[in-house]
Amino acid sequence: MHHIHEFAHAYSADRAGDGTPLAGQDFTEPDRSPGPDRHDNDGGVLALGFWDRLGRPVPINPYNFRHPRWDNLRVSLWGPLSNILTAAVTGTALRFWGGSMNDNVAMFVGTVTAISIGLAVFNLIPIAPLDGSHILSSLLPYEQAKHYDRVMGQYGYLSSWR
Repeated sequence: MHHIHEFAHAYSADRAGDGTPLAGQDFTEPDRSPGPDRHDNDGGVLALGFWDRLGRPVPINPYNFRHPRWDNLRVSLWGPLSNILTAAVTGTALRFWGGSMNDNVAMFVGTVTAISIGLAVFNLIPIAPLDGSHILSSLLPYEQAKHYDRVMGQYGYLSSWR
């Protein structure tokens, strides 16, 4: 679930002109090397390595955005939106096919749905480094946003995350 969230940030940042999130993925560890000689089985190991790296908070450089305030808003919104979309898909599957699912599978799908909703709500809290702080900053008038960013950078909860 967190992988989907971080991939949404990375993909939207890349689309906004910042190639940092996708280019910044570190494949230097031996089991994550992109070379075909390392993963000649079926390519699955490479895909899993890439997926694992996307589960970590992605680096974003808003100076690379074509429209910094608008793009920062979009990139920040895509994280919680991806959680909501995940919850919608898994919740719909549970609603329509839950009765025919194995009990363990239904419990897993229900858990994914609940966690996805929780992550979306949590990430909308406007305290740095959560997405809500970036969203609020993008919506504030420029001078207020600068002050808010300065305060959040200094006093925001776990300000070293992103």
